Amino acid sequence: MTDFSCVITAGGEKGGSEGPDALRASVASVLGQSLRGSEAVVVLAARADAPTRTAARALADSSPGRVRLIHPDPAARTTGALRNAGLDAATGRYVLVLTPGERLHRHACRNLWQAGERSRADLVAGRWSRTVGEGGKEQEPPWQDELYARSRTVARFADAPQLVVRDSLVAGFCLRREAALRHGLRYEEDLAHGEILFGPLAAAAVGRIALVRRLIVTGRAVPDRARDLAALVEAHRRVAATLDAHGLPALREERERAFVRDHLVPLARSFPRLPAARRTRVAATAARVLTAPVPRELPPLERVAATLLARGDAEGVLTAAYALSRPATVCTPGVMGEGGRVEWDDHCPVDITELGHQYREFGEARLMNRLTRCTSQEGRLLLEGRLVLPPHTVPETPHTVPEAPHTVPEAPHPAPDGPFTATLEFRARGGARAVAFPVDDVRHDGNGITWGARADVTRLLRPLGVGDTAWDARLIVEAGGVRSVSDLFGPQDLVEGAAVRFAARPRLGQLAGDTWEPYITLKDHLALRLTARRRPARTTRRLVRYATHFRPARKAKLLARALRKRLDRYRSRSFKAATYNTWLTRLPVRRGSVVFESHMGRCYGDSPRAVHEEIRRQGLRLRPTWSYDTSPAGFPDDARLVRRWSWRYLWALARAEFWVDNQGFPQHLRKPARTTYLQTWHGSAYKRMGFDETRVRLQNAPQRERLQQAVHRFDHFLVRSEHDVATLARAYRLPEDRLLRTGYPRNDALVAERTRTETEGRLPRPPLAGALGIDDHKKVVLYAPTFRGGPAAGGKQARRRLLLDVREFAERFGDSYTLLVRAHYLEAARLPVCPPGTVIDVSRHHDVSEVLALADVLVTDYSSIMFDFALLDRPVVLYAPDLDAYAAERGSYFDLREKAPGPVAATQEELFVELAELKKSNIRHASHRAAFAAEFGAYDRGDAARRVVAAVFSRQGASRITDHHDRGAGR
Repeated sequence: MTDFSCVITAGGEKGGSEGPDALRASVASVLGQSLRGSEAVVVLAARADAPTRTAARALADSSPGRVRLIHPDPAARTTGALRNAGLDAATGRYVLVLTPGERLHRHACRNLWQAGERSRADLVAGRWSRTVGEGGKEQEPPWQDELYARSRTVARFADAPQLVVRDSLVAGFCLRREAALRHGLRYEEDLAHGEILFGPLAAAAVGRIALVRRLIVTGRAVPDRARDLAALVEAHRRVAATLDAHGLPALREERERAFVRDHLVPLARSFPRLPAARRTRVAATAARVLTAPVPRELPPLERVAATLLARGDAEGVLTAAYALSRPATVCTPGVMGEGGRVEWDDHCPVDITELGHQYREFGEARLMNRLTRCTSQEGRLLLEGRLVLPPHTVPETPHTVPEAPHTVPEAPHPAPDGPFTATLEFRARGGARAVAFPVDDVRHDGNGITWGARADVTRLLRPLGVGDTAWDARLIVEAGGVRSVSDLFGPQDLVEGAAVRFAARPRLGQLAGDTWEPYITLKDHLALRLTARRRPARTTRRLVRYATHFRPARKAKLLARALRKRLDRYRSRSFKAATYNTWLTRLPVRRGSVVFESHMGRCYGDSPRAVHEEIRRQGLRLRPTWSYDTSPAGFPDDARLVRRWSWRYLWALARAEFWVDNQGFPQHLRKPARTTYLQTWHGSAYKRMGFDETRVRLQNAPQRERLQQAVHRFDHFLVRSEHDVATLARAYRLPEDRLLRTGYPRNDALVAERTRTETEGRLPRPPLAGALGIDDHKKVVLYAPTFRGGPAAGGKQARRRLLLDVREFAERFGDSYTLLVRAHYLEAARLPVCPPGTVIDVSRHHDVSEVLALADVLVTDYSSIMFDFALLDRPVVLYAPDLDAYAAERGSYFDLREKAPGPVAATQEELFVELAELKKSNIRHASHRAAFAAEFGAYDRGDAARRVVAAVFSRQGASRITDHHDRGAGR
């Protein structure tokens, strides 16, 4: 008896369409297993074609001990029947089934066998990937990350619900053969996709199940949902019935939602690439087999797509497909439903209010422009289409935003005045050249604009012929000085097969190309491409291809690539850092030069800004330089600006007399010996920092040494309380003589704002309120969550979903509150569209102190912003649903519930209750807030910037620094 029997069917229901190559690949993956006791059981159908038969015999003959060829009963014609024959013929301790083309990872059988023997499980499952796209790229379903996050054993399948909620057991699992025989596990022979049902049946029948986090199977084909929809639905129904039979209605409901997302939504997305006749057939099949109601818990666009499929509306599904790929595009005018909710249309009353299309104005909204005709007429390109026009942008019917629960009606949207005019434009892809054509036929028909244009592309569209062979089309609609720009959407078959071609006249002559051909891009938009159809142009292109691909050209390309690689090395940070440390640090210091940086160059704000403005106010003769990360917008005009990690940046650091920042200049850069480094830091600590972090303690010695060397560059480190001394200073191993007990210069503005409001009141508000358009009658809530992960790849900000449902906040409090969202500077918030004036993203505002001064209430979790806001003596609500888990994982310096400056809400409903009863909460926590500010902001007295400038930058203050350090300045 072998350890593993891998059953591979050949020539089943598809009549051998998988081909001999797919069979050879699967068998080769079995023979290449590191577990030698594995065999391939090839079940050859009677209807298999000749090449498949020949390949199967050759494989059996080449490895007689490890490849067995099985000839089942000729009546076994379905894939399920062939697999059952393979199960009967298997002799291994474990049995695994492969579809031709699927390949086992080299150690798959060994990993499954070890997990099965160790856990005594009857079913062992692992990861699998499928082939997507034409390039053969392997991709794992994203839901596998949670299911196989770690290897484990479960007593029953309900303990790992994703096993049956998703189609996880269609591949990558094995059964103990004895258990399969004991439970009589068989494939349904009348079911085309029997593997969808077999896995859950096996999981429900056996006892222990082992989950392996290793990749087991690759090369699984994506199902043809348009062809096999009826079979997929039937398999899903039988799995759902199995869950009902086991008394698991909740899992059945989860599976209903998963089936829509995994099969129906991808089917809808594929509609633009299907021919019109096939779209109609698929929609008719969907209307016949999709009888169950669409789950209401789905996102709106997914529910729209599934609903239209179930109704058999092929044109509606085509529109929904475009909306799914571009959620911000308005693809339907929408209709008003009950309670002021916005629905898709009269025939599909799905609530799409949360998409926020009703809040976007004409010119600001992206409108779907459906191309309905593309043909040739009298030598010109004839295009016709229809632009969706939501009711609130139609001039004849000014729109008032519907009144949502707990909100007041918004002011009417300004609709464009005057008639609509349109221009058809073709723009060179990747370039700036554009050619416009007039659109004479523009008609407004209620919920849209029907338009038609005839473009003489032969005469007016004159490309160079090299580098501009593709031109994208778009329509520009204008009314009352407001423009709306839209791409032309069309299904793939709108142009395919139609002989729509036009003569082309490139500026380089006919040899560069001779014909314009319209086509639909992979993004479902209309474009023109310059092609070569006549012999001279075709010959030229062949010669050009030969000249760029024969051996000397290939060598030249390799040489150019090597040169680019060398130049990239000279531009790399590692080369720049080595050059800086070796040579630039030898340059003489330029007296009076100061390099400022805030949050690694991402903003002009925080304490470095306050220090810079104090220097400017005192008129000190210093030469300021500010670093910026991506854009210099918002940085001071009176300072020299350098981009972070540029050569000018490194030159400025090497020659600066002072460094000032709040985060840390690049760790790999040494500080010149005659440079003074002022580290203002960016906040007091609740979570453990520096060498107190578990992450840092687990690093190797060189990594910890690099951190220590970076921290040792600090000459002065600002603290705002003895808590900072006991936490930050100790965590970064800073000696006492480097601490300046001055408070944070950025908080001088908050102390001044509190004094102003206590003497003059809250009104008028700071100028930022007017810039953001905040009404005086609304209170301002600032939501500023903490940093929860690392930056995205390439140094870009990671976009993360907020824990707070800002849409629900807008619905419940939009009439009395404006919510300002401030994401961490290393992250970017993903905000839904909400009613105007209810939710505003202020993440890109440079100075957080200005935002804090504007806020009436702060909602945060573990961010150090709470220590600063407490100085204003305004309400603070901590929304920390994962407090215990966060504190256990990251570590903390104190019990947040014990010392919190305000209530700690564990759920969103608790947070909303606190906001609804804010006055009572404010009074109840006033003493806690005062104690919090006194403990964590003892040195924030409103004069920190002046004291820091006097201690560090004033020439006569240099001698006083040592004296203060010796005694503990600021005590």
